[in-house]
Formats: sequence, C-alpha cells, structure tokens
Amino acid sequence: MSSFYQLDFERPIRDLEQQIEAAEARLKSAAAGTEMVGVPPGVEADLDELEGIRTDQLPAHIESLKARVVEITKKLYEHLSPWDTVRVARHPQRPQTRDYIQLMCKDFCELQGDRRFGDDPAIVTGFARLDSTKVLIVGHHKGRNTQEKIACHFGCAHPEGYRKALAKMQLAEKFGVPIVTLVDTPGAYPGLGAEQRGQAEAIAVNMREMSRIKTPIVSVVIGEGGSGGALGIAVSDRVGMLQYAWYSVISPEGCAAILWKTANEQTNNAAAKALKLTAKDNLGLGIIDDVVPEPAGGAHRDPMAAAAGLKTWILNQLNEIRGLTPEALVNQRYERFRKLGSYQETAEEVEVPTAAP
Repeated sequence: MSSFYQLDFERPIRDLEQQIEAAEARLKSAAAGTEMVGVPPGVEADLDELEGIRTDQLPAHIESLKARVVEITKKLYEHLSPWDTVRVARHPQRPQTRDYIQLMCKDFCELQGDRRFGDDPAIVTGFARLDSTKVLIVGHHKGRNTQEKIACHFGCAHPEGYRKALAKMQLAEKFGVPIVTLVDTPGAYPGLGAEQRGQAEAIAVNMREMSRIKTPIVSVVIGEGGSGGALGIAVSDRVGMLQYAWYSVISPEGCAAILWKTANEQTNNAAAKALKLTAKDNLGLGIIDDVVPEPAGGAHRDPMAAAAGLKTWILNQLNEIRGLTPEALVNQRYERFRKLGSYQETAEEVEVPTAAP
C-alpha cells in the first residue's frame, strides 16, 4: 500500500495508507484466530481510532479509509506547484521506458549499438507491436537499482545513444514503420568523453534528420524532458506530455544556480514557476499538442493504468497521421517546429504633443 519513498506533500495520504495497513493486518489476524499485538512492521500511524472499532466493522472502515485516500489524493494532485510536479516526475517508482514497453508492447525486439562506438544503455531502441500496429520504440531509460542507474548514466545519454536512436529511426523509415519516442532525461550526459565524441553534434544531427524522416513520429515526455537531451529524440509530428511530467530548456536547479547562485527549496520553487515547465504550461505555449492524463496520484501509483492511457493516446495519434503522404508529414513537421516562439510585434501609437500657439 504505502511505499518506502514518500513526497512530503503526500504525508496525509501516507498516514491514511498506514491506517489501512494496520486495519487489514488486524482483520487478517482475527480471521486466523489470533490477536494482533502491537503495530505491524513499518506502520507509524496512530491506532487509537482503530482500537475502538469492532472486528466486524473493520471491512467497512477499511473501505471508508480507501475512499478518503482517493479523495485526498485527487485534491492534492489537482493543485501541485511546478516544483512539486518536478519531484513527482522524478519519483523513483515512476514507470520508465522499459516498464512501458513491458506493459504496452508485444513482441519487443531490442536493437543495440550505433555501429560506430558502442551501445548506450541510457537509450533503448527496438521494434514492437502496440496491439496490431508495428512501431519502433525509442526511449530514455534511467535504471532502477544503483547498478543499473550507473550503467544508464541516470538517463543521460552519450553521443552513441543518439546515433543509435537515429540509425534505428532511419531503419524504421526504410520499412515504413511509425516511430514512438519516450522522453525521460534530465539532459544529455555532460562528461568529457561525451564531448570528445561529439555530444552536441550528435544531438544537432538527430534534430535535423528527424525533421526529414518520412514516416510518422509520435513523442511523449513520460517524466523529465531536459534541454537538448530531450530534443534529440523529440522532433515529431505529435508531441504529448504525461500530466505530471516536465519539459524545459533547463532544470529548476540549474536555472536557480545561474540566476541566484544557489539551488535550494526557495530558489528551486521560483525557478520552476518561471520556467513554465509543466504539461499545462507547455500546452498553453504550443510546445506540445496534448496532455496525457495520469491515474490519481501519478503514474507511480498505478503503472498499468498509466500505460493503458499512454498506449491509447499513441494509437489515436498514429491513426490520425498515418494517412498523410510522406511529403505532407515532413512539411507539417517543419511548420510545427518553425512556428514555435513566433510572435507579432505591434507598433505602439504615441501621441505627439502639438506646439503651443
């Protein structure tokens, strides 16, 4: 029920969930004919309320607590601050690319290597099926345990990762297979080796070549969408964001460190608000095309429901653009990105005072 990792604003949810665990443990012990002594392991909730409830009343009490959890979760997540949204997007239990592949796809066949330097585990590529639709999946992967996170550079791809992604996209173009990219990175890897192997050039080439690929491309920011590291696989016909993801030119901490020379709770909050990085903000600015709803409390609370909603959205987008000719696809993609940041400048009328007679 309750997880080891908890966000501080989720404290009311955590307290209720632990009360549910304690009530369920008492009900289980009663069914086994034993009496529960003390508090179940890991439960810190106050059990005074529970002690006054008879065993036959426990099932109704548990259902009441679960209803309160749903209600409070919805209220808390309806009014998240931009900084809290960033923290939800970084939740360690939030589904990643390999999780979505497992939950959404059939017949996944992974492809590795860039045929120039090596394989980058921070980017996953492979052919798969979404229901009956054949697609190429390209996505960032951060890793789950410490060993995997280190191997994946915490989702920060090297040049070979972007070159691998592009090589597989060009293979998909050759066979007319649509491309689905899942963006989840704080940014491209900034290390010396990555720079020596052409990090900026690899991202720039990906952006140029993706704009020319003559097969449908759909991208979704599933967690973090940081700067060029995200754009390297996100030049698409349709761009969506999960409800509690973020997408921006820089992380709040990076922005705070530049503007205020320090990154703390206060400056991170201010930076996140100023960057307009939430899904709602990006939709309003025209940077994305749609916001993909998440289950109440975020994708980490119900990965299966999150994956089902994501798959439905992707298939709907592919169905809308599959009928377009390759030339129309490329032209629309160009126009979509060309108009980002465009504005109209209007000359202000100034009243010129007349000279006194």
